[in-house]
Amino acid sequence: MLSHIHIRNYAIVEALELEFGEGMSALTGETGAGKSILLDALGLCLGDRIEGDAIRPGADRAEITAAFQIDADSDAARWLEEHELGADGECLLRRVIQQGGRSKGFINGSPVPLQLMRELGEFLVDIHGQHAHQSLFRRDAQREALDSFGGLEAQLQTVGALYRRLQDIDAEIRALEGGQDDYQSRLDLLRFQVDELAALKLTRDEILELDAEQRRLAGAGELIQTAQQVLGGLYEDEQSTQNALSHAVSDLERLVRIDPKLAEAHDLLASALIQLEEGCDSLRRYVDTLELDPERLAWVEQQISTLNDLARKHRVRPEELPDRLEALSAELLQLENAEDRLAALRQELEAAERDYREAALSLSEARRQAAATLNARVTSFIHELGMPGAEFSAEVRWVPDGKPARHGLDQVEFLVRTNPGLPMGPLNKIASGGELSRIGLAIQVATAKTGRIPTLIFDEADVGIGGAIAEVVGRQLRQLGSDRQVLCVTHLPQVAAQAHAHYLVSKHADADRTFTDVIRLDDAQRVEEIARMLGGVEITPQTRSHAQEMLERARDEKAASV
Repeated sequence: MLSHIHIRNYAIVEALELEFGEGMSALTGETGAGKSILLDALGLCLGDRIEGDAIRPGADRAEITAAFQIDADSDAARWLEEHELGADGECLLRRVIQQGGRSKGFINGSPVPLQLMRELGEFLVDIHGQHAHQSLFRRDAQREALDSFGGLEAQLQTVGALYRRLQDIDAEIRALEGGQDDYQSRLDLLRFQVDELAALKLTRDEILELDAEQRRLAGAGELIQTAQQVLGGLYEDEQSTQNALSHAVSDLERLVRIDPKLAEAHDLLASALIQLEEGCDSLRRYVDTLELDPERLAWVEQQISTLNDLARKHRVRPEELPDRLEALSAELLQLENAEDRLAALRQELEAAERDYREAALSLSEARRQAAATLNARVTSFIHELGMPGAEFSAEVRWVPDGKPARHGLDQVEFLVRTNPGLPMGPLNKIASGGELSRIGLAIQVATAKTGRIPTLIFDEADVGIGGAIAEVVGRQLRQLGSDRQVLCVTHLPQVAAQAHAHYLVSKHADADRTFTDVIRLDDAQRVEEIARMLGGVEITPQTRSHAQEMLERARDEKAASV
């Protein structure tokens, strides 16, 4: 519900701050005092377009902030959570309007486009009258109101689940088919690619080894020549290092017997001789493994070239080609088995469509039963509100060949005729502004226990009525306020007297400036305002007495209804 609104430098409002509570609140005041400014300002927080001069003369910008209390299980709370704008049970809407008509919107401190403010606003406030936020004009809102009134949530969930099942099956069929031409082309391509990659017959490690083998084969001649030169100089030539080192070790071995201090040098050189001989043996064995093999080199280089070409084609590294082969083989297997799967899916789709249409037909029958009850109730309320010849009808049209939707195969539309003999027609084309307000009031009262929008605003729903009818309007608004928050702009004392809270809107001038103020009235002030509404400029003791009586009677009726 709306808990707080702050307006600064908007229209003729310099600064205004109001708090609202549960139940019914009445806003009254002289004609032209600015009651509509409050609704216009609230509408801007709900994403309305800026009309006229929004900024107070002399100011550089206008700012409106509206705070709402949000129930955890409400549609608004779910919307905020989905858009990552939640704030623990509270929603703060802020609109800043700058010179030139530019504006910014904020939800819980985060800047958002106005479209999001409008979306959220539809879950927070419903304004009835000659203003925006007319949910009664929207077909989907009409259907939702009827479903909520009829308690059809369980059937809606069944139909919705079957609809999602239909969508899932259809999506899988389309994914498998992809258009028959595309399907066959993809199958042919996969078979070619799998055969091409499988022909390599190389593992990831073997692919990595090819580069090393290519380098060895390409450099085999140089490796053999150099290794043999090294062996000749170290071991095999007459002047080799091995011969020189061997003679040195023999000479030192003889001298060690003369001077033992030469033992360390002898031992180190003897060890070096052993290491030299072992190194030469290892080098000789390596040379024995080398051979010039031009055919093998050509094959290896061809394999590497093929690998590089395939890697570029598949946009992977050469060593990743075996993984690519595995993935393509799995897709090929899936497509080759697709015909069997498609046949099974088509049977599932037929069964799911039968189940869906049966559930949708059952929902449609339940809607028609709920509509009959709603029609009688709303029509009765409309008669009480001073439109004795009017009739309301929630029309449910079954569309058996219609496109499946999550809410079924019905088209629901609220129709009305305002006088006998006239044809039934849509609300926004048949009813005038005042009539629409009263019809909206009747629908809201009839569906009050099931409606989901927490705050309802009725802008002069009492236009064109008076006397006993006005008191009926007041009682119905009060009754509606027992379930949801109701704000009512009214000129009728019979309506204002029924409110749980009463706000007075007034306008005054100071030098060259005009101001609008709003105050919440206490009991004594309410008597004076009700008396003004009853008697006009001159307020007599009898008028005050009558006003006091109206308020006391309304309080007694409230107490009796608790």
